Amino acid sequence: MKNLIIPLVNWGIGTIFIGVFALVCVVLALVVYNMANSDKKNNDSNDLDI
Repeated sequence: MKNLIIPLVNWGIGTIFIGVFALVCVVLALVVYNMANSDKKNNDSNDLDI
């Protein structure tokens, strides 16, 4: 009878996957934010040189 009770969720692996996914999302958001800020700085410096 104990063999019929099978856990459907592995909370250890699921928690790790959610943590890795959140970390990747944060890193990608920071990369996009830094790229957007670096473009603004380059455009401003080019306008002042003209």
